[in-house]
Amino acid sequence: MKYIEGGVCAAAGFKASGIFCGIKANSSPNKFDLALIYSEVPCAAAGIFTKNRVKAAPVLLDIETLKSGKAQAIAANSKNANACAPEGMENAKRMAAAAASALGLKASDIIVSSTGVIGQRLNIEAIEKGLPQAAAALSASPAGSDAAANAIMTTDTVKKEFAVELTIGGKTVHIGGIAKGSGMIHPNMGTMLSYITTDCAINAEMLKKALLSANSVSFNRISVDGDTSTNDSCVVLANGLAGNAEISSENADYALFLEAFTAICKDLARSMAADGEGAKHLITCDVKGAKSVEQAEIIGKSVIGSSLTKAAIFGCDANWGRVLAAMGYSGEDFAPEKVNVAFASAAGKVDVCKNGMGLDFDEELAKKILTEKEVIIDITMAEGDAQAVCWGCDLTYDYVKINGDYRT
Repeated sequence: MKYIEGGVCAAAGFKASGIFCGIKANSSPNKFDLALIYSEVPCAAAGIFTKNRVKAAPVLLDIETLKSGKAQAIAANSKNANACAPEGMENAKRMAAAAASALGLKASDIIVSSTGVIGQRLNIEAIEKGLPQAAAALSASPAGSDAAANAIMTTDTVKKEFAVELTIGGKTVHIGGIAKGSGMIHPNMGTMLSYITTDCAINAEMLKKALLSANSVSFNRISVDGDTSTNDSCVVLANGLAGNAEISSENADYALFLEAFTAICKDLARSMAADGEGAKHLITCDVKGAKSVEQAEIIGKSVIGSSLTKAAIFGCDANWGRVLAAMGYSGEDFAPEKVNVAFASAAGKVDVCKNGMGLDFDEELAKKILTEKEVIIDITMAEGDAQAVCWGCDLTYDYVKINGDYRT
């Protein structure tokens, strides 16, 4: 497996675009707000969605659409979530119909997504007018993926885009993805919007199995602010144009596909955590020595979700007591007197806690370590041999500024 350029256009037969259609009044035409991803042929399709009880209209529509295990295009807008909004389902269906008309497809071939402010009517008229333009702008080049990745961004400061190439069954296979997510990110499907394309031949059942497996160790292990969005969606399309023998069971080809697919999901998840609203640090929490993967994951999520720990990392303060406290209220049963904690980064590593007790450590070294962009909280327990890695970000003044006036 090797990383390549191209994002969602890296796979054969896929095109993408991003345009400005003016969904929000007085918004800058320099910021795209409508994305389109299209496959030249029908695809096996799978998706996972928010576990929030309050679901946006596009999410509810997509859940129904994907029951067929097929789709051929994705239309997504930023600036408005179409969640708890007047005429929400009607407008989600109008968006699907408009995309289908622009592409010469059926509405049932279209996945639709929205992201942005909750509770306001979607400017569907602008989208209906813009979709033919988006269809005309479709490109199989990396620029097409770049435009789509930028069009779905809201408070994101950087685009999230990755692609890989590998060999399956003697054929060259590509997997590429884009995502948006900066705030309202929390475990249990905290992806906001994520789209993955592949030219691998794999049936819908195995595609869904791979998505669930990869999600469990990627998107479900990130947290920015503890808020699970109403619009979280992760959709994957596989058009089979690589020409490999179709994957229809958990064989060796499936294992190769899953490894690469999981790598893409982890990269997208890490990039979302790193770009948390106002974030200065990516926090990686590595929990080892747990009695089970589930225990390690629950404890890791508790640590990355701790506001006090996140604030300490922002301040480059090696306040390890907050880490142990977050472990303690995770709900998991473990022996605190057998826990070791260290902080690490590209600048080195410092042990701060051994067997549940504080150690004398070099505060200057610790500060230097915590100043790096990625900070690792290394937790070693004595419960077993299971491990899990979770990702989060620090809590900064800018997070409050961004969310204090997000709607207005």
